[in-house]
Amino acid sequence: LQEKNKFLIAELNKRVKEQENTLTLFKKYVPESIVEKSLKADSLGIFDGELREVSVMFCDVRNFTEMSADKDPKEVVKFLNEFYTVMTKSITEHNGFVNQFIGDEIFATFGAPLTFPENHTNAVYCSIEMIARLQILNEKYFKIMNRSIEVGIGINTGNVIAGNLGTVDRLEYSITGDTVNTGKRIESLTTNSPNTILINTPTYNYVNHLFDLKPWEPVLVKGIKDPLHVFEVLGKK
Repeated sequence: LQEKNKFLIAELNKRVKEQENTLTLFKKYVPESIVEKSLKADSLGIFDGELREVSVMFCDVRNFTEMSADKDPKEVVKFLNEFYTVMTKSITEHNGFVNQFIGDEIFATFGAPLTFPENHTNAVYCSIEMIARLQILNEKYFKIMNRSIEVGIGINTGNVIAGNLGTVDRLEYSITGDTVNTGKRIESLTTNSPNTILINTPTYNYVNHLFDLKPWEPVLVKGIKDPLHVFEVLGKK
């Protein structure tokens, strides 16, 4: 009986260790706060969404398709992973959360799943640092890519629905709403202005006392009825 108990305890410890490893891996895909909330919720409660005001950020590598066209796929993946690592470090340090990696683009949120004071200010400070950290990538990849690594960043502040989307078999933590769509449109305005940071009017109202900002001419963009007012972030005051 003692030998059998000893065997069962060893098996139990093994299973617990496996579950801990699985949970640790799971947290790389889903924010820890969402994992903890989902474990406590019932099967339907995990689909509850929250209305939140957040700042969303889109950061896109300029001319990436052209830049990577004649490169070895392994080298391209290596570059992307390093790009993600460098940029994510800034996002995390400024209390942001990477919502998605989409090709050569990063979609991040400040204010969900966890919210902090000054989410909008954190987003702008973060974007300035991300531009500065491109130097790290250029020192390593300029000769490999035969050009400078440049990005465009768009920041939009507004209300979103934050929560799990999907089915009982497959879930994804998601940020949805017009704020997200408009944030992507703002980023796309930087296409011909590499290493430019653009913000919307609500973000401007929160941060104009901290940063030097230059208004752009109002512009009509796809999917938005009224002209969009954006401001370029020139730097800290």
